[in-house]
Amino acid sequence: MREHTGRTGHDMPIRIRKLIGGAALIVLVVSWALVAMALAQLPIIKSNGIVEAIYYVLAGLGWVLPAMPLIKWMSVDGRQRTDAG
Repeated sequence: MREHTGRTGHDMPIRIRKLIGGAALIVLVVSWALVAMALAQLPIIKSNGIVEAIYYVLAGLGWVLPAMPLIKWMSVDGRQRTDAG
């Protein structure tokens, strides 16, 4: 008899995970872009070309960090269990 792990969505089919994750990624990227564009207009960023270039590199790549756990969650099939024993 298997114990209940208490994790919600553990048995969610991978197709549903990818649907939810895809929608969440779209929301994440669009909202990240809007916030990044708004912050890019701050005088402290606009005043120096080097600071502006660094900001655009960081803002352009920054969405990847919050997206990584979401993509990992999307790719794990909840029905494949790795119970040892």
